[in-house]
Amino acid sequence: MNGADALIETLIDNDVVACFANPGTSEMQFVSALDRQPRMRPVLCLFEGVATGAADGYGRMAGKPACTLLHLGPGYGNGLANLHNARRAFTPIINVIGDHATYHQKYDAPLASDIHAIAGANSVWLKSAASADEVSALAAEAITASYGPPGGSASLVLPADTAWSPTNATGGKASRPAKAAAPASTIEEVARRIRAAAKPVILLGTGACNEAALQAAGRIAETGVRVLSDGFIGRLPRGAGRFAPDRMMYFAEMAVADLAGVDLMVLTEAKPPVAFFAYPDKPSVLAPEGCETLPLASLAEDGAAALSAIADLLGAPRAPSVQPLKLPAAAPTGALNPAAVGLAMAHHLPEGAIVSDDSVTAGQSILNATRTGRPHDWLGLTGGAIGQGIPVAVGAAVAAPGRKVVSLNGDGAAMYTVQGLWTLAREGLDVTVVIFANNAYRILGIELGRTGAGNPGPAASKLLGLGEPAIDWVNLAKGLGVPATRCETAEAFDAAFARAMAEPGPKLIEAVVP
Repeated sequence: MNGADALIETLIDNDVVACFANPGTSEMQFVSALDRQPRMRPVLCLFEGVATGAADGYGRMAGKPACTLLHLGPGYGNGLANLHNARRAFTPIINVIGDHATYHQKYDAPLASDIHAIAGANSVWLKSAASADEVSALAAEAITASYGPPGGSASLVLPADTAWSPTNATGGKASRPAKAAAPASTIEEVARRIRAAAKPVILLGTGACNEAALQAAGRIAETGVRVLSDGFIGRLPRGAGRFAPDRMMYFAEMAVADLAGVDLMVLTEAKPPVAFFAYPDKPSVLAPEGCETLPLASLAEDGAAALSAIADLLGAPRAPSVQPLKLPAAAPTGALNPAAVGLAMAHHLPEGAIVSDDSVTAGQSILNATRTGRPHDWLGLTGGAIGQGIPVAVGAAVAAPGRKVVSLNGDGAAMYTVQGLWTLAREGLDVTVVIFANNAYRILGIELGRTGAGNPGPAASKLLGLGEPAIDWVNLAKGLGVPATRCETAEAFDAAFARAMAEPGPKLIEAVVP
């Protein structure tokens, strides 16, 4: 047994059984060791951003970490954007980052880099093995750290000689720390303040949007207290039979208007809400002036239990407010736009579906339309770094076989990690990828005006448009092994989406939305 064997054995023994990989020379011992451990599922990704996003999607759905296998500092760097999103989703992930052999590092070879500096910002735990004998214990420590609470990426740097050197040190055991209970005194004070407030709201963060938390929040809503969720939630159960909190508005001025008059904001595994960006003459803080923000449960505390206790203290009914099942009366017709896509999805999305959302400007219409659809899970763009739609769908499909996965993508966002289509094809994953093809970074066109930069001229337009040449998504997908179709009308999209939901396997639908 060598260090790579010890690592994989420790991962598997602690229920880390999927590896999203883009390996290089320094990781060959790990690759070879996979042949000796068939319980680990290896998934090749052609770009590290696909591997890290897939690990994020897997962790969100499985509730446990997958591992990534990344090639030194540059490999980790290529995957950094989707690890940023995973950090905001509090997703448990184990990053195995290969490095030069310990004795080779002093020579500053061309691929040498400061891995600890590159990986530190997005890692809740980061250590490097000095010998093969350390590997198993460090792996177990990394797994424990990834669970938090709150969860996050734990990064283990594995120098090549610690992987190939022999060892008998195995059997590292990880633990899963439980969330702490919010103090009883805090719960009682929050309940008292809610009763005294003229217009209170409760804000739910990602950790407080599981089934139990939503049920408790729905009970509280029955007492007249408004419940909001953060704008982008890691995993949000939605649809019929579930409570649907309102969503925090994206644009600052809209959020401030929506919250007008609110005098108390109760934070449940959430931070005080702020605008995504600064704009001239617009607020950065979204809570209105004079509104007090009051923590109920921190990111490391059990928000669901705290919400249930609040519901009891407020005398809330035992039955929560939930959405009825209400599907569109008729299929969409006419021009193809996000609203038509939303109607088609609401009609055909099966129970238990998983939606990976990187749709940027198209997403709100689809969220609105599917609010009362069949029960499903929605995986949001938590960190705002576009390019997660396809990779997160890859990981979700690996974590939840048998569930239909839909990936919603702006065309610009999808090009960040288009290599993920190849992984869908190779693994035969049941994922339908929808591309909103408007040949533009439409969100940037909106933001250009909002920042006061004026209307785009010829030079600015070149940085906002994706035409000349237009991306041929059908042939691009087919070249990567995924069957694809192009839709220009609502009727065509409805038919294509219905077929995709009825048939297994990967598919791509290009939705032309001028």
